[in-house]
Amino acid sequence: MINLDLKYIKRTRELFIELVESLNVEELNKIPEGFNNNIIWNFGHIIVSTQGLCYLRSGAMPAIKIPFVEKYGKGSKPGSFITKEEIEALKTQAISSLKNIETDYEAGVFKNITPYSTATYSYVMDSIEEIVACCVAHESLHFGYALALKRAIK
Repeated sequence: MINLDLKYIKRTRELFIELVESLNVEELNKIPEGFNNNIIWNFGHIIVSTQGLCYLRSGAMPAIKIPFVEKYGKGSKPGSFITKEEIEALKTQAISSLKNIETDYEAGVFKNITPYSTATYSYVMDSIEEIVACCVAHESLHFGYALALKRAIK
C-alpha cells in the first residue's frame, strides 16, 4: 500500500493559520473592492473542500457530517461576519480533519472509491492519492488568493 502523504497540505494549513493569526477579525472578514470573498472564507473553504473531496465526492463515507460545509463548501460565498470563536473552531478543524483522513486511510476507508472529477481541474481521480494531489493544488490556489487579499486590505 502506498503511504498517503499529507505534508504539503499540512504545511499550507500551517502557513494559512499563521496568516489568519497575523490579522484581526475585521481584516479577515473584509472583502476588498474587486474581490468576491475574504481571507477567512478561503481558509474555511479549503478545510471543508478537502474533507468533502475525500469523503463525500469519493463515496468513501457519504453520510459523514462535515462542520461548516454549507457555509464554506463549493458554490458558497461569504454571507455573514465570521466571529473569533468560529475562526478558532476552523483552526482546530484544519488540523484535526487531516488527522482523521490519515487515520481513515490507515483503516482502509478509501480503499474503494467512486471516480470523479472536479470543476476546477476536470481530471478524473480514481484513488485517494490522486484526490490528495488535487487537494494540494486546490489549497495552494486558495492560499495564494488569501495572500493577494491580504495585500489588498493592507
